[in-house]
Amino acid sequence: MLWLKSFHIVMVVSWFAGLFYLPRIFVNLAMETNDAAYDRLLMMARKLYRFVSPIMWLTLITGFWLWFAYFPIDMNWMWLKLVLVVGLVGYHHVCKSLLRQFEARQNTKSHGWFRWFNEIPVIVLLVVVLLVVLKPF
Repeated sequence: MLWLKSFHIVMVVSWFAGLFYLPRIFVNLAMETNDAAYDRLLMMARKLYRFVSPIMWLTLITGFWLWFAYFPIDMNWMWLKLVLVVGLVGYHHVCKSLLRQFEARQNTKSHGWFRWFNEIPVIVLLVVVLLVVLKPF
């Protein structure tokens, strides 16, 4: 099980790296006026999204495997963590929708909006880590 825990942690870190960086690319796309630079950023965003999507699934699979192996179902902190994970999956899919808008050159949001959007996974990560470490309830 230590191998599984280790693999899960690596997958979580990798998925979050993508969730941190993809919206950062969106910030730059929202500001870019040069077509060549826009296309290069768009290519980076596409590749990153394709890379982190399977990592998301590996994170979820290993996480549920650990949950069923280690934790009783009545742990309230775990239910809150699962709600946050579902929210992150939703965030991941919103990123896909935003990427499609950039691909169609139909983005209507400002770079400032994307800067705030980029903070969501940071806050979720902080809360999830606190829940896992402190197990407050």
